[in-house]
Amino acid sequence: MSDARSVSAKTFGAKGDGESADGAAIQAAIDAAGAAGGGEVSLSPGAYVSGSLFLREGVLLRLERGAILLGSRDPRDYPLVETRWEGRTQLAHAPLVGATGVSRVGIAGGGAIDGRGEEWWRLFREGVIDHPRPRLVSFDRCEGVLLDGFEARNSPSWTIHPLRSRNVVIRGLSIVNPPNSPNTDGIDPESCSAVRIADCFVSVGDDCIAIKSGIQGEAQSLPCENVIVTGCVLERGHGGVVLGSEMSGGIRDVVIADCVFRGTDRGIRMKTRRGRGGSVERVRATSLVMDRTLCPFTINSHYGCGAWNDATIADRGYREVDEGTPSFADISFASISANGSLLAAAWLDGLAEMPIRGLSFEDVSIELCGDAERAPAEMSTGAPPLSRAGFHAYNVSGLRLHNLRIRGQRGPAYTLESCHGLRYAFCDPSPRRVLPRL
Repeated sequence: MSDARSVSAKTFGAKGDGESADGAAIQAAIDAAGAAGGGEVSLSPGAYVSGSLFLREGVLLRLERGAILLGSRDPRDYPLVETRWEGRTQLAHAPLVGATGVSRVGIAGGGAIDGRGEEWWRLFREGVIDHPRPRLVSFDRCEGVLLDGFEARNSPSWTIHPLRSRNVVIRGLSIVNPPNSPNTDGIDPESCSAVRIADCFVSVGDDCIAIKSGIQGEAQSLPCENVIVTGCVLERGHGGVVLGSEMSGGIRDVVIADCVFRGTDRGIRMKTRRGRGGSVERVRATSLVMDRTLCPFTINSHYGCGAWNDATIADRGYREVDEGTPSFADISFASISANGSLLAAAWLDGLAEMPIRGLSFEDVSIELCGDAERAPAEMSTGAPPLSRAGFHAYNVSGLRLHNLRIRGQRGPAYTLESCHGLRYAFCDPSPRRVLPRL
């Protein structure tokens, strides 16, 4: 996309005055660029009010510094489209900016996108919405997606949602949603391949980064694979980097490195339950700093949200393995410092019939402090309330602990149940001080 193929939306009649409805003019500029074989559509400094915009083949929307795209407050400006939301294919309101089935598309520049989600959040809380709310930015079945350098805020629901796409680069974004805004995840790559998330700041009302792959029974529950998350600052939110809970297509080959977590409920969080199937495997988390998380490491095979009364999910006894049995394997945490953790050092909870396999902690330091009110470390049926508890592991096969340091815990440093093949060295305190109940 060269400068010679760049066009201003104002050429097509956009006002940028913060009051006029500019969506039709911006869409006309996008359509013209697409018809010409691709190019850039630029928003110069100003405030542009718009409903859903649909990028075309080879089109980059450039937000110049001082430009802000404001989401329309009229739900009629977000048509219903078939998409996937929370793992299921369904009709939902189209995103503020999106594309389907095209290549070489994206958004770049030093401007901002403000979804003005307050009205959507109110409608959601009152239960008067018939279809899922718009995401701020979503690309479905696209190849070669670039999201670079802009600010995203006040999303109606998930903020950045690449879906069933390949070769996705997300870098230098600032994503800010209020802490009490519902379902406003920061970045959610779902069933994507070759995703790089780098140098982003994320502070939201739900998970900061959540890697997903759909729910069992979906025709296109493809894996989410080859994902790299580097150099990000992740603040607040229910989890810093999360894998699941929709993971039926599988999640594999994930690297999380050189990130800072500040005040997230959990640091690295993995969650699923019986009936979801799929696997999470080959995950490497390294060179991380965490500050004031409730619990820095969680793997939860009994995720209860939305199914608290389901006896199958809550059952901690042995069940027959079938296609709905999820699994976690080959996961390592290394060179990580977690300071000021409030509830527990770790909550690792496998299934009796499918233990977590091949889990390692190396050069990890966890300091617990404060007087947080006792609460479960994870959204898991039957999980006990904890406060400054130690390292909890249930149903783990091949647990390796090397140079693991735990400080400030109340009570036992380790609670290990049905943990087979435990290997440890240079741990302080040593797991020998608590006998595993096998």
